[in-house]
Amino acid sequence: MTLYEAELVVGPRESVADGVLALTLRHPSGADLPAWRPGAHVDVVLGPGLERQYSLCGDPADRGTWRIAVLREADGRGGSAYVHGRLAPGDRVRVRGPRNHFALEPAPRYRFVAGGIGITPILPMLAAAEAAGAEWTLLYGGRTRASMAFVEELGRYGDRVRIAPQDETGLLDLDPVLAALPAGTLVYCCGPEPLLDAVQERCPPRLLRVERFRPREAEPGGNTEFEVVLDRSGRTLVVTPDVSVLDTVRAAGIEVLYSCTEGTCGTCETDVLEGVPEHRDSVLTEAERESGETMLICVSRCRGKRLVLDL
Repeated sequence: MTLYEAELVVGPRESVADGVLALTLRHPSGADLPAWRPGAHVDVVLGPGLERQYSLCGDPADRGTWRIAVLREADGRGGSAYVHGRLAPGDRVRVRGPRNHFALEPAPRYRFVAGGIGITPILPMLAAAEAAGAEWTLLYGGRTRASMAFVEELGRYGDRVRIAPQDETGLLDLDPVLAALPAGTLVYCCGPEPLLDAVQERCPPRLLRVERFRPREAEPGGNTEFEVVLDRSGRTLVVTPDVSVLDTVRAAGIEVLYSCTEGTCGTCETDVLEGVPEHRDSVLTEAERESGETMLICVSRCRGKRLVLDL
């Protein structure tokens, strides 16, 4: 699949919480941007070797702009510092996407749980659930009320939204939200890993949809050597135990899209034509893993001796 990619213009910056900036992106000509659905994210190329993924948190009906929000991370890898310190209105950045591994599925009722900047993909989901007439609630936690983005914007939903800053209420009380879920309920959660783990402990996997900012820990096990056949390129490559499929393919001179190299962004997702992938990513759903139709070649490997990829 060919993704949209263009130089977009940075619009006004808005402080939506302590350490969180929201900004808009638009095409220089004013042309429409590609349509997107709640849960989608885009890749923003901030400079050489500095590419980050940000969830779209605006209105999908607004085809003229995309809105993202960026948390200033003191111990980050440079992306958030660049956005906060150097990216100014009128600047241009290369943006690719959107892609969506956290799509809002139709359901009669939802339970949304967000932690910190994890509110960004969920924000447009609330509007979509509201427009669809679904029954829903949101439990939203953060360190302090001042650090929690879009609190004022969420006020229009009344008591369906519970704002729970840790310094006021302690850790999120998940049990009342997730216990005895009514039939037809889906749970959507985005936030730090401890929150995702806590929600997973309380929620059946078939009802839960999560998005991670960090890769989940890989299960212990040694890597083995296997062959990768590149169907379109007519090449057969050997993937050694200490090298990823992505690095093997790139070393052979095959151009592929990639970004995070840790299995969280979905940029390198590749169709599998033959063979059984050993999934090690933090993106694909259990159903997608079981189908074996795609894999993230930056971290995932092969359960047998041979894979055939659409490359």
